[in-house]
Amino acid sequence: MESSLSRAEWRKSSYSGSSGGECVEVAALNPHIGIRDSKNPDLGVLTLSPESYSAFIKAVALGS
Repeated sequence: MESSLSRAEWRKSSYSGSSGGECVEVAALNPHIGIRDSKNPDLGVLTLSPESYSAFIKAVALGS
């Protein structure tokens, strides 16, 4: 996993804007999805399966 993280291409949502607000970044870490805090990327990475990531996104969209 460490080598995947060093080559990861992290991206933020276009909804984040340039306000410097609280944002998360995501990266494809095949076969997982990585999520990290954009302000504190060294704090660690949460890795999810594609199915779990999809459920997470749906829950966020619903405000759950």
